[in-house]
Amino acid sequence: IRRPPRSTPLYSSAASDVYKRQVFYDAYLPEIAPKNMTDRISAKGFSYGYAGSVVLLLISIFITQKYEMFGFSDIGEATRFVFILVGFWWIGFAQIAFKWLPKNESKKKLSPDIFKNGYLELKKVFLSLKKLNNMKMYLVAYFFYNMGVQTIMLLAILFGTKELELNSSQLIPAIIIIQFVAILGATLFAKLSDFRGNIFSLSTMIGIWIGICLYGYTVKSVNQFYIIAGLVGLVMGGIQSLSRATFSKLIPLNSKDHTSYFSFYDVTFQISVVLGTFSYGLIDQITGSMRNSILILALFAASITSLSLIEPPGWTIIFTPALIKVFIPSANGKKASDAAFD
Repeated sequence: IRRPPRSTPLYSSAASDVYKRQVFYDAYLPEIAPKNMTDRISAKGFSYGYAGSVVLLLISIFITQKYEMFGFSDIGEATRFVFILVGFWWIGFAQIAFKWLPKNESKKKLSPDIFKNGYLELKKVFLSLKKLNNMKMYLVAYFFYNMGVQTIMLLAILFGTKELELNSSQLIPAIIIIQFVAILGATLFAKLSDFRGNIFSLSTMIGIWIGICLYGYTVKSVNQFYIIAGLVGLVMGGIQSLSRATFSKLIPLNSKDHTSYFSFYDVTFQISVVLGTFSYGLIDQITGSMRNSILILALFAASITSLSLIEPPGWTIIFTPALIKVFIPSANGKKASDAAFD
């Protein structure tokens, strides 16, 4: 039996820490952004992230391709150095967050019963979801459309390798295109949301994403692949930033449990990615083509359209002038449990 690489525990630990950090990172949004600026601030955060990743990626590529210039004996040694460089990059820029982000705004004191209190906090938020109909509906919709969107983003490069037989020199430009165009996408769809509302903007991106999946089924050349990369980046930037901003607006105004609420959001994200990538691989194994995986995953993205038309029992859907869905009590007089968001 072949043993897993010795680096597996380190990789697993790093991946785990990245995803745990994401919860706290997202939870800062409602603490630092007024409701009327949430979309723009969320988009700006993602845009800076995409820009930073491109800068570090270009530096890393230059070091590994010109390793002799930096005194390395081979590309493997240069690659190991890049891992160290990434660590120092994170540590260095993290100091900005440590210095300027709010510290313990809720004034909570650290208790010895960390795990017990964490469980009770999550339980309280879970029970509150029963009353937050808009949030429940949104998390269900987010689960399905994120399953399709994130899977295609994560496996786009693998698609280029297997289906189009592209080499690394052809794939690297696609990665850079995705990151650069994502900056534009985050900004563009934040502005669209200001003009027409969150749900309209998200629905527009889902529609574009379905088109990307249909077009991806027909892609056969490297130039077509680059077009797909640009479209993927456009929607990726918008949908990641606006999904977070939309959920942030659904958190009750008087709540201080932002991290607990976002833990549900990020768990939904992770489970949808696991099921999406599993489905993608399963379809590929059964049909023998990743093209079929892309086509079928378009149906996951389309689910947001059908889910947006579901009316919770006892509620009626109306639309504001900004095309934002609002749930209001129907004739039986049930009380509205959560507010609309702009």
